[in-house]
Amino acid sequence: MHLIDIGANLTHESFRRDLDAVLERAREAGVERMIVTGASREGSQHALDLAREHPGKLYATAGVHPHHAGDYGAETDALLRELAREPEVVAVGETGLDYYRDLSPRPAQRAAFEKQLGVAVDLNMPLFLHQRDAHDDFLVLLKSARDRVPAVVVHCFTDERRALFEYLDLDCHIGITGWICDERRGMQVRELVREIPATRLMLETDAPYLLPRDIRPPPADRRNEPMYLKHICEAVARERGEDAALTAGNATAATRAFFGLPS
Repeated sequence: MHLIDIGANLTHESFRRDLDAVLERAREAGVERMIVTGASREGSQHALDLAREHPGKLYATAGVHPHHAGDYGAETDALLRELAREPEVVAVGETGLDYYRDLSPRPAQRAAFEKQLGVAVDLNMPLFLHQRDAHDDFLVLLKSARDRVPAVVVHCFTDERRALFEYLDLDCHIGITGWICDERRGMQVRELVREIPATRLMLETDAPYLLPRDIRPPPADRRNEPMYLKHICEAVARERGEDAALTAGNATAATRAFFGLPS
């Protein structure tokens, strides 16, 4: 089984002490590559640095998460454009809207999202997107740029049926995390994952967040890491009624094509 984790926050401080061991455990579990999420100015630079330190194994995105949208200005925009031109950076993001936590004012979130849509359009790059409790505003802004960017993934999908099909109608890819393993919150995703075409389904851990709740035994520190992508893949396969090897193969092929990764 060969897997690619499309969303791993390996710049998180919890990985500073043992990143090499984390990467080795991922390799042993069949995770051949990981996309390191850039979610702030500093985080995007750090993600690129990690990708350069681990060529062919790690790649990066460059973006500003809606939580940090209030910090988005001309300097940030210029930096993201600079980072996104580096060969190790394979998408613009993580960007989008988050009305669940509202850690940045909503007008600032929308402005930062629009700016980053512009970066992706100008550089002809894929988008790595975040949306929580903001679907209608998110969709309006996404539609304004969708036909001018090569590809879009709505990562960590947790929304309802209407949202899923509106994204699929825009030819978006969908990222599924360990949320599907949560018996309390994941039932809706379990029901919908079978509706995602195999060519548009991708897998991610969102590590160190969203540790699958059914991991036994759970790690003492409750930290999620890329080695658990195999567990997520198996959960997705069960809900789709297919062999895990088929799910893994299709998701990996879709991911390579989406990000332009070598075979």
